[in-house]
Amino acid sequence: MKKQLTYIAAAFFFAGTISAQKIDLNAMPKPGPTPAINIAKPKTFQLSNGLTVMVVENNKLPRVNTTLSMDRPPFNEGSVAGVSSIMAEQFENGTTNVSKEDFNKKVDYLGANLSFSSNGAFANSLSKYFPEVLSLMADAIINPKFSAEEIQNSKERALEGLKSEEKNASAIASKVSNALMYGKNTSRGEFETVASINKIQLADVQNVYKKYYAPDNAYLVIVGDVKFDQVKSLVEKAFSGWKKANTPIVPLEPSANVAKTEINIVDVPSAVQSVVSVNNLNNLKMKDPNYFAATMANYILGGGGEARLFMNLREKNGFTYGAYSSLSADKYSSDFSATASVRNEVTDKAVKEFMNELNAITTVKPEELENAKAKLKGSFIMSLEKPETIAKFALNQKVQDLPSDFYTNYLKSIDKVTAADISNAAKANILPNQSRIFIAGKAADISEGLEKLGYPVKYFDKEANPVTKPTAQKVDAAVSVSSIADKYINAIGGKANIAKITSFVMNASMSMQGQNIDFKISKAQGGKELTTVTAMGQVVQKQVFDGKQGYSEQMGQKVEMKPEQIAEKLKNTELFEELGFAKSQDYKVAGIEKIGGEDSYVIKGKDTTYYYSVSTGLKTGETKTVKAQGQEITVPTTFSNYKEVNGVKMPFTISINQMGMDMTMTVKSYDVNQAKDADFK
Repeated sequence: MKKQLTYIAAAFFFAGTISAQKIDLNAMPKPGPTPAINIAKPKTFQLSNGLTVMVVENNKLPRVNTTLSMDRPPFNEGSVAGVSSIMAEQFENGTTNVSKEDFNKKVDYLGANLSFSSNGAFANSLSKYFPEVLSLMADAIINPKFSAEEIQNSKERALEGLKSEEKNASAIASKVSNALMYGKNTSRGEFETVASINKIQLADVQNVYKKYYAPDNAYLVIVGDVKFDQVKSLVEKAFSGWKKANTPIVPLEPSANVAKTEINIVDVPSAVQSVVSVNNLNNLKMKDPNYFAATMANYILGGGGEARLFMNLREKNGFTYGAYSSLSADKYSSDFSATASVRNEVTDKAVKEFMNELNAITTVKPEELENAKAKLKGSFIMSLEKPETIAKFALNQKVQDLPSDFYTNYLKSIDKVTAADISNAAKANILPNQSRIFIAGKAADISEGLEKLGYPVKYFDKEANPVTKPTAQKVDAAVSVSSIADKYINAIGGKANIAKITSFVMNASMSMQGQNIDFKISKAQGGKELTTVTAMGQVVQKQVFDGKQGYSEQMGQKVEMKPEQIAEKLKNTELFEELGFAKSQDYKVAGIEKIGGEDSYVIKGKDTTYYYSVSTGLKTGETKTVKAQGQEITVPTTFSNYKEVNGVKMPFTISINQMGMDMTMTVKSYDVNQAKDADFK
């Protein structure tokens, strides 16, 4: 059955008038002269506890942004990895002076935004409420109310998050690639585990707070409708009680790139897409002479929809929905990364194209250079409208040790970059010959092609430990498509009970981004099918097939089924499609894989792969390849929680992964033999 949610984009149009003079509409408009940039400089003072306060007065709007940031290197949390995140959640649980309920009520009443992280805090409010909001922020920071009960609640949420990421290739890729680059037992490479979260206790949270959440080397940046003299007295009153920690700074653990580029694979058997990430470390800093050239090199390579990676991997080859790169210039760790999620069957081809583009970025065309300059300058100018940007600039200038005119000369610095500068910066910071090509994906489908690319290939588990190459389980010679189908039919109730069912209507629902979505899926003998998707009481999608013809309807737009779609549906018109397997030559046994934790036989069809439990015979999953927006995507579905309905077992939990998002459909009921021919019109 088809299960596809469609995202609806709204298009905005504008109209204008063109003067009577002759205009070449095919010519790009010439950029005007680079404007002069005037950025307000903060007034600064420091409290005796080490807290540096920077104030930028901006009276255009009656709002104030307050940002607290701590300038300290990452530290190793060790056996209690995740404790900093758990600690940060506690700041919103009230203080020793104000209960959790009263604290949150006050924030809501003031119409403010107030949030905390393990490395600082942020507040946004109307200027007339700024003193109260600043006081609340300070109270939460200086007098946190840590309790074993709230910490346990945070731990349970963290464990739930880890559970949801177990089969998520993107989450696995982020975790393991970082661990391999920096070392899994280091401050920059460690990650949370079930064991480390479970080990966290109240004393651990209190210890991390006392040692690392402190005013030493901390910056409070206030931007908005304020007066410096008033702010100074408010801050001194609110934060003077915050005690120094005097925690020694531990040097960062050494890290280095691999001597020669290699491929690192983590096997994610349930993945229908490979997450590809090409990474290397570098020493780029914002104050470096080649910073702007390096930024421009990254923009041309993978900075957006016009960049080389996107145009190659998506537009030219159709491997992915998007391919991008990033180049960080952090004070404590700088790295380059190029990423995309690609179909399993093209993983090796995608890696080859990634490396081609990384090697070619040392040469740029004049039009690429001019376009990059225009885009980066425009982006910078637009960013100046946001108060948080000014706060970020003020903070960067202090923390990154930037020249006082770094931002006032920002546009001029971009203008000065030449093609030769970009070439040199790319050679220094984008290192295709010393990179880790990290891939989280289905090893059984991707390994053979990747091993032919000429790079050393190493395998790791989901905890970043080296492992041997995963090997496919062999299927007994006596197992066939027919025997698997027969075992499934017997497992759900047998042919006699199945024959009594001529139709069924499945009623189900799922929650997606806080919204409840209802599904009604009707199926009848002869291939008849109706799927209705309802959200907020309105039908948002409908698909119908009456055994001869069909259509899909969405937001009032009706599209008739194409002849090839009809032909595909008529290949198997059985209500329980396994009954038609023996009659077709389109299916073959393709091995054993783990689906939902169960060893499952794999039966491959043209566009659909089916999975059946080796032990129980029940269907554990299926994957369908469909076309959407000109791209082929694979939608995996798992089936579980079987219950008997009129003598036949049916799945009551159906999980779908679409566009990297896991969605679980809960079946409310199956109505047997209730569908009518009129339903499929």
